[in-house]
Amino acid sequence: MFKTKYYYDSKTLSYRKIKVSKGVHFRNILAFIVASVFFGVLTLFLLLQSPILNTPTELSQAREISNYKFQFELINKKLDQLNLVLEEIEQRDNNIYRVLFETNPIPSEVRKAGFGGVNRYKNLEGFDNSKLITETTNRIEILTKQIVIQSKSLDEIERLAIEKEKLLSAIPSIQPIKRGDLTRMASGYGYRTDPFNKTRKMHYGMDFTAPRNTPVYAASDGMVIRADSRSTGYGKHIRIDHGFGYMTLYAHLDKYNVIRNQKVKKGDIIGYVGNTGRSQAPHLHYEVWKDKKRVNPINYYLGNLSPEEFDDLIKLANQENQSLD
Repeated sequence: MFKTKYYYDSKTLSYRKIKVSKGVHFRNILAFIVASVFFGVLTLFLLLQSPILNTPTELSQAREISNYKFQFELINKKLDQLNLVLEEIEQRDNNIYRVLFETNPIPSEVRKAGFGGVNRYKNLEGFDNSKLITETTNRIEILTKQIVIQSKSLDEIERLAIEKEKLLSAIPSIQPIKRGDLTRMASGYGYRTDPFNKTRKMHYGMDFTAPRNTPVYAASDGMVIRADSRSTGYGKHIRIDHGFGYMTLYAHLDKYNVIRNQKVKKGDIIGYVGNTGRSQAPHLHYEVWKDKKRVNPINYYLGNLSPEEFDDLIKLANQENQSLD
């Protein structure tokens, strides 16, 4: 290319040399450079914004974001499994444990309640995966709340179980004289003939005929609250407080094997059959009290009698005969 340029002069009908000053030449070069830089920057910006071209940092970040998304999906699958397990525990809690311990089930609206009020996840908005992150966070918080509720429920059930165990140990459940030691079951609960004045009156216990010094056993766990002969008609007798409103009384004893305020277990020997007090012959007069009222002891022999033996005992106890005290 020729560096010298010419133009045609129509007036002189000849070619003349184009003379370019240094200022114009510098200005043209500068304009070219500016334009080149501008279009270069614009092109680079467009390439950077294009998905076709990514920097190593962007590629690394994209891989991390993809991995996080995958991890969130795994978390949601695990949350599904945890929800199934928790629902099974909740059903057992309501339909088995609480029914067994006679307490009200926890309402579903309490277990499944969400979180109201202000937007708790505002700081998670505005990102590409905001919906996934928000929903996962919400599920985790709800599951956490359900677990806390269930944990408190199990604590309550544990307390109820302990109370139930104490109640079961407090209820009189065995015959106070072993069946093999009995001469006979002389008289039951109900109206009987008084052996001394021959009048018909209420007999508030059961009379077990046995030889003198036959062992007498505690009907259940409790504490001895009396072991004396200061109650009219009972002679030497023992009273055991079992808690939960239960108390048992063992009268006409020959001697004691316990003292006042002593703790006893079901089946412990507490005394021996005698003929003290208002008694016609050696026997044990046995009473069961519930909430300060005397009840029929026949309903409290579940621990040491077979069904056949219990049926025989009922038949004997229902005979309206003469009591021994």
